[in-house]
Amino acid sequence: MTAGHKDTISVCLVREALLGFTHAGPDTGSLLENLGLPNLPLDDPDQRVPVELYSQLWLGLAAAHDDEFFAMATRPLRLGSFNFLCRSATTQPTVEQALIQIVNFLGLMLGNFNGRVVRSRSLAEIVLQEDGQTPQRPFAYFTYWMIVHGLACWLAGRRIPLLAVELRCEEPDYIRDYQVMFSGNLRFSRPSTRIIFAAEALDLPVRRTLAEVPGFLAEAPANILVRYRDPTSLTSQIRRHLRQLDPALWPTSESLAHSLCMSPSTLRRRLVAEGLQYQAIKDGIREEQATRWLADPLISYADITERLGFADISAFYKAFRKWTGTNPGHYRQLILGDG
Repeated sequence: MTAGHKDTISVCLVREALLGFTHAGPDTGSLLENLGLPNLPLDDPDQRVPVELYSQLWLGLAAAHDDEFFAMATRPLRLGSFNFLCRSATTQPTVEQALIQIVNFLGLMLGNFNGRVVRSRSLAEIVLQEDGQTPQRPFAYFTYWMIVHGLACWLAGRRIPLLAVELRCEEPDYIRDYQVMFSGNLRFSRPSTRIIFAAEALDLPVRRTLAEVPGFLAEAPANILVRYRDPTSLTSQIRRHLRQLDPALWPTSESLAHSLCMSPSTLRRRLVAEGLQYQAIKDGIREEQATRWLADPLISYADITERLGFADISAFYKAFRKWTGTNPGHYRQLILGDG
């Protein structure tokens, strides 16, 4: 186990995965030993485990307890449920129809995770209907979104960027992996639990076929986990550095390469290997910050424009539409509950 291992999961999430089974059952040590996974460094929050090991844990717990959802719902997600979900979703013509089938099936199986797909002009959201329910723990919500969002991305053959993830529960002590997996714009203690993304994703065709399901399942759930950016990657390192600076102070690619003790060509080559360019990283952080500030009604469009380093509001509007497929006003309406 190492904090620098590529494609890893924090042990904080491993502890969360075990909690539903140890709450009123065997202790953690016995549970892990029965799964053939003793001696995990669960007491050190800085440790990480390979994603393959986390996948083995997920599959082992599911097989041992006949529940693919870590015993976190009112009803277990029986073995074979994810298999059925993948097969049935590939028969749908669009991502929207597939998502409707996915959330309806999970609502039927789990009992207390009833999702609804909503289109609002250029934005879309999947909302959990939780009237009167006590909020779930964060790990339960994120596991649900991992299944729904991960399967949607696989069906579309591309990553569907999330503009925001809102949850009714309080913010947990550890959120770094969640930010990497889903969005830097995580909002807790909100009136509803939902994910928000560009509505154009709903119109994407389902590109996967029934014949591709066995190959996908053979690598699941690790393939859902590793499709996300690795928190130890160069891209993530650059993101963390830029988030600490005012956009006006962001370094050029040459200066950034120098600070990382590498040549500009090496920086470009390594970023290309991770599927991104420096400009795309900067745009992603601007989008992340813009969506966060738009959720605060006390921050004006002029303030956001200045904070992000744009020359004027029209330039900000143009960039935001390019990033998200919608305009800042519509996004603010939806996120504040007025849309």
